[in-house]
Amino acid sequence: MFDDTKPQDRTDDTDRFSRPDRGMRPVLIWILAAVVLGGLAFIRLVPSDPARWHVDPMTVADPAKPHFARLGQGAVTGADAASLAAAVDAAMLAMPGTRLLAGSVAQGHMTYITRSRLMGYPDYTSIRVLPGSSGATLAAFARSRFGTSDLGVNAARLDRLKTALTTP
Repeated sequence: MFDDTKPQDRTDDTDRFSRPDRGMRPVLIWILAAVVLGGLAFIRLVPSDPARWHVDPMTVADPAKPHFARLGQGAVTGADAASLAAAVDAAMLAMPGTRLLAGSVAQGHMTYITRSRLMGYPDYTSIRVLPGSSGATLAAFARSRFGTSDLGVNAARLDRLKTALTTP
């Protein structure tokens, strides 16, 4: 009937919740986890407005942050514009996580969105195929949506595109 144990000998959890240093820690961990998961969901689910991202790589200004790469109007390919646009489209869609966002092969002006495998960060690549009398050429502008650095992924993507177009 009488409890003659000392308070420090008790094994129940009644004392745990009365101490704020231990009781708040799980709550803060859950709040932090919710914020991180919410941020990741935002990155993956935020809509991509074609009016904002479908730009002409020949006329668009460089962003203020260094998270972009350019492929200036390059060497003449010898192919006609329609064939080069189809080859560009095939090469871009063969890259993992890439889909066409705006434009078309028929227009010769396409913008693709590529999402990183792990985090789902969106990168945008706008490509313009330019016809010429001795063959077509292209210009490309690739940039990240989030962050201040792309860690070289946009330049690497444009290098892969060049390699795919020059490899027979």
